[in-house]
Amino acid sequence: MIRTSSRAIRPLPTRGLLACALCAFRLFSSAWACFAQESPPPQPAIRSAAELVKIDASVLDKGGNFVGGLEQKKFRVLDAGAERPIVYFAPVEAPAQILVMVETTPAVYLIHNEHVFAAYALLDGLATEDQVALVSYDQAPHALLPFTPDKSALAAALGQIQYTLGSGQLNFYDSISTAVDWLAPVSGKKALVLLTTGLDSSPPVRWDALVQKLRASDVVIYSVALGGSLRRFPGDNRKLPRNSRNQDSQQDAWSPTDAGAANPLSFSKADDALNALAAITGGRVYFPQSSKDFVPMYREIASALRHQYVLGIAPVHDAQFHPLTVQLLNDNGQPQPAAGAARHSVPAFRLFARQGYLAPQP
Repeated sequence: MIRTSSRAIRPLPTRGLLACALCAFRLFSSAWACFAQESPPPQPAIRSAAELVKIDASVLDKGGNFVGGLEQKKFRVLDAGAERPIVYFAPVEAPAQILVMVETTPAVYLIHNEHVFAAYALLDGLATEDQVALVSYDQAPHALLPFTPDKSALAAALGQIQYTLGSGQLNFYDSISTAVDWLAPVSGKKALVLLTTGLDSSPPVRWDALVQKLRASDVVIYSVALGGSLRRFPGDNRKLPRNSRNQDSQQDAWSPTDAGAANPLSFSKADDALNALAAITGGRVYFPQSSKDFVPMYREIASALRHQYVLGIAPVHDAQFHPLTVQLLNDNGQPQPAAGAARHSVPAFRLFARQGYLAPQP
């Protein structure tokens, strides 16, 4: 079934309109309340953000396989270039809380069969104890399924998503912000998986607000960029990256003004935004070019969620943004060459971790 925005509706009396509005509000509130009331499975004790900066890190070898079994002494964390002691460490294979957010615009409807069926590969790759939830978004986020360990429930919910036909506001940034607000009180491993074009029609100030929120958050964002055939136009020679920026290529947070904010629905702008979300949070972004690309990408996301290290440092209390660099050390305690360090050799590893943190108030 497709939800359209042009359906004719017979006017209701004022009292009826008020009753319908109140009912809709209660239903929507109840859906979000279900999310908040879910009790996540036990997680390793991690102190509050005011006492600890939590850094989720993933390490891949040159073959693209996740590296497990590393000890704390193999990692070094630099806060604005200065080494900081690691006061918390866990090679986490504990259950994860994964919120899947799906765009429901006409552009996504055209290819929804490809990415929705492939998303089952993500579910197959998750651990039994992992909990999943589902949200759709267009002008606003819509809660569809509260957290559950039942992966078949998410598969069924994905198949029942309704898509909107017609034009309207697409508030991608604000929808992410709402999802991050909900995930904030969840302890342990938590991730936001976005199935999205990355397009947003809101003003640049909404992106700036989202960046500030993500810098103070420990949510990791994985994005699958939808609309592959639509992202490349005749004469467009851009080579779309297969994967996101990583910790080895630190850059300042991208802004919509860097990619022509005058055109709010630019795919170039969307590509840069998705890359920036990955860099800020330590996640990844994938740009499938054909339907066969979806399955391996979803499998890699599931593998990433299972193979993470959690590092913790004590924050500086100055209310400023602090760039972070996570290094992997060799047996002599020296930083190993990372991706991009040597032009003519294959890097020994790739490390993904959040770009920095917003320090708490003094």
